[in-house]
Amino acid sequence: MSHPPKPAVDAAEFLAKLAEPFTGEALFDCLADMVYFIKDDQGRYVVVNQTLVNRCHLDRKDELLHRTAADVFPGPTGQAYLAQDLEVIRTGEPLVNALELHTYPQGDPGWALTTKLPLSDKSGKCVGLVGFSRDLHPPDEKNQAWSQLARAIDQARASLDQPWPLARLAELAGITSHQMDHRVRQVFHLTPGQLLLKFRMDQATQQLRHTASPIATVAMNCGYSDQSAFTRQFRRAIGMSPGEYRRIHRAGGE
Repeated sequence: MSHPPKPAVDAAEFLAKLAEPFTGEALFDCLADMVYFIKDDQGRYVVVNQTLVNRCHLDRKDELLHRTAADVFPGPTGQAYLAQDLEVIRTGEPLVNALELHTYPQGDPGWALTTKLPLSDKSGKCVGLVGFSRDLHPPDEKNQAWSQLARAIDQARASLDQPWPLARLAELAGITSHQMDHRVRQVFHLTPGQLLLKFRMDQATQQLRHTASPIATVAMNCGYSDQSAFTRQFRRAIGMSPGEYRRIHRAGGE
């Protein structure tokens, strides 16, 4: 004898049954390559995972709570993180998979993809955000797609002063634009646009640290004819202006 199917469980009803509000904190504590946080409408940490605590060189989560990113991360970087938080809260517009250069506990830079989503109360007012930053790992060179991509990727990286539309990359690889997009995502875990942005920002940081070239020249070498556009993009990805980046790293003896 068949039994009638049980009605689907309503998510809100299910969550209301839990002894404590579900924040995901314990789940994200298990992920060493991802920082996780919930912040209030002032950008202050309400929930954090242990990875974020470790990367801030702290011992306990309560040392982060009720502080903003500007209180925790020094200089322009912390101010940029806080400004980004407040913009998401002010507009209610999510930030999804933003490519950012972070500094890890040993002092080494590394790329991450950051997502921040607004949180609203029952009246619809934005009262904070939830987000994470996921480390970007090296490309998977064992993937079968790597051999097809290598020539096009190497040529683009060697000539960043030129435009590299997807169709041009695909032509060099001998595949369609759709295939190029799919295989870049497979190997690099980035869109082709994000990959080129990473290459341009990597080159820009190297030139700012190790040459005396004017910022306008650095911008052109990295494929930006407009220094203002370069500065805006650099600030979004690095968390400070090219001039600030150069001063900090020159002051640090690099």
